[in-house]
Amino acid sequence: MPPKNKVVVTMRLPESAQRLLEADKSPTEYSQHNAEQPCSRLWLLNEIKGAHGVLLGVYDKVDEELLDAAGDQLKVISTFSVGTDHVDRELLKQRNIRLGYTPTCLTDSVADISVMLVLMAQRRARESIARVTAGQWPQMPWHPSLMIGPDIRGSTVAFLGFGRIAQATLKRLIGFGIKDARYLTSKPGQPVQEDHFGLIRDAAVPVQPVKDLKELASCGDVVIVSCALTPSTFHIVNASFFAEMKKTAVLVNIARGPVVDTDALVDALQQEQIFGAGLDVIEGEPEIAKGHPILRQERCVLLPHIGSATIKTREQMAEECVKNLWAGLNGDAMVNEASL
Repeated sequence: MPPKNKVVVTMRLPESAQRLLEADKSPTEYSQHNAEQPCSRLWLLNEIKGAHGVLLGVYDKVDEELLDAAGDQLKVISTFSVGTDHVDRELLKQRNIRLGYTPTCLTDSVADISVMLVLMAQRRARESIARVTAGQWPQMPWHPSLMIGPDIRGSTVAFLGFGRIAQATLKRLIGFGIKDARYLTSKPGQPVQEDHFGLIRDAAVPVQPVKDLKELASCGDVVIVSCALTPSTFHIVNASFFAEMKKTAVLVNIARGPVVDTDALVDALQQEQIFGAGLDVIEGEPEIAKGHPILRQERCVLLPHIGSATIKTREQMAEECVKNLWAGLNGDAMVNEASL
């Protein structure tokens, strides 16, 4: 019997997800890049020919070139991510291709790392670790102003974007004794429709919308970027934004790199317009070379996009990706399907 479907997978999956992938009994041809290193663009363009379904990652760009290479029989793209900015959603809509993604199972792990980045930026973790590693501790006698930074206690936390991950982050920060929270969404000044954890309803601290970017930037002791990357949010955090921030404030980006203008961030750090920054994402990633200007900023903590990198979360994401893939192939409801 000839294969019913051809499936392309661009990565090695955790064992539980791999078993789930191979559990389907229908005749299927598999092509999998079974390595930890990302597949090349050339590999994907070659292997996707004739595919009915593709499971891929955030660095695999889904554009006209890729869809043309696949052919008209392609039914579903299942992406191992909450963000879909690497996918041309309008093209999928035009070609009647479904899109599965994983927006819910990484909420806790990303919220955890958000709090970690806030604390690392405020408490000058990178500076401290670098000096100890370089053997400079003996030349750093204790004194009252040694490595001091701003307090999280009593602070105002401002969120650019206030979805599930932002609200989960706020839930954690409340325990640190913050004073209040402010947020800006695509509907400025309006309350969010989804109160995922009852934070607004229960009002453990005041949680209020702001009317515009200027107010958001100026009010926050901590500014957390957690919005989607769209044409309207590209470089929305720019030189004008940093000019409004407090000199004692820190910026944290857990969204997508291009939401923040990196050149403007470097300038803001060099000119001490802001106190520090914590980044899990940056524009141009992963091609951040040793001499990149951001790496010379002692008060910037940069992680290699590991917000979801816990064992449990990655297993859940992989399993959900496989379920979305098979649902798309079989015409069933996905665990999470992106609207096109």
